[in-house]
Order: sequence, then structure tokens, then C-alpha cells
Amino acid sequence: MKTVIQLILLLLTAATLAACNSNQPSADQPRKASHSGHDNPTAKITAAKTGGTSTGAVLRLKDDHLNAIYRYYIDLTESLAADDVSAAKVASAAIELGAGKINGGKALATSAADISGANDIAAQRDAYATLSDRFIALLKNTGVATGNLYVLHCPMARDDKGAFWLSNDKTIRNPYYGEHMLTCGAVMERLN
Repeated sequence: MKTVIQLILLLLTAATLAACNSNQPSADQPRKASHSGHDNPTAKITAAKTGGTSTGAVLRLKDDHLNAIYRYYIDLTESLAADDVSAAKVASAAIELGAGKINGGKALATSAADISGANDIAAQRDAYATLSDRFIALLKNTGVATGNLYVLHCPMARDDKGAFWLSNDKTIRNPYYGEHMLTCGAVMERLN
């Protein structure tokens, strides 16, 4: 039954990705702003999915396909920060499907598949570090059209080697340690 539910969620995600080629949210999906801090993570997820940030600016990437995938990247990041293995699998499956439409997206799809196939949070987080590195590289090549996008860093991740992730908010919600060290990390750069 769990496999059937995951398959249905995967198919719904694929349909959503196919419909996400627009840079602007639809009329039934208004932009929302969230409050800063850790008190309302759901509002941050909603804001990221609809293109808003905690400051009200609209994030739009120059590549429409990356723009669609970024919404699921935020889901994945929040899932890992919440220590939710199942939700991370669903979000990474959506990234894997969407990466097929991106020039040079094969490596991104492979990293997403590694997360989907992992059965524990530690393996997912390790694969997420690779996925984030690849996503950051793609975004540095294509760029941000509007809004702010930050590269954040956790120096303790991957056995103190460090690891990066993306956010359109400067607030730290560490996907590498979740609830154990949710605010560990720093903003390293802003992508243009």
C-alpha cells in the first residue's frame, strides 16, 4: 500500500512538473510572504514554492526548468531539515523527473535518484550534498532573473568536510543535521 501511495504521489508530482513551465504563479496560487525565524517553517515552504521569500521579493531563475525543479529542491531541503525520509524521497523523485528536461541535468537526476533510493536519512543527506553542489553549479551558469538566492554552508556536514545548500532566505534551517543542529551554518554567497 505504501508503494502505491508513493507511486501516486510521484505521478502527481510529474504532472505538476509538466505544468510548471510558467515563471509566474497562477491566479489560484498567490504569492505569499513568510515570517522570518523558525516559528513558521510551513509558511517558508509555501513562500518558496510560490516564488516569494521572507522579505517579499520574488525569486525567479533564468531557466524555466530549473525554476520548476527549485520548488521541489526546497521541499527536499525542508524534508531533510525535518528528518523526514519519506517526504525527501518524494521531493527527490520530482527533481529526478524534472532534471531530464535540463541541458546537463543527467548528473542532477542521478543525485536525486540516489536520495530516492536511500532508506535512511544519513544516506539521503550525503546524496543531497552532491545534488546541491550540482544544482549550485547549474545555477551559477544560468543565473537568477529576480529575487535573492543564497548559497549556505554547514562546516560540520560530511564528517567536518562541509557541505552547501541553496535557499532564497538567509534563515538557517540545516538539512544536514535537522533538529539536532537546525541553525548550524552560514550564508556564503548570493547568486545573481
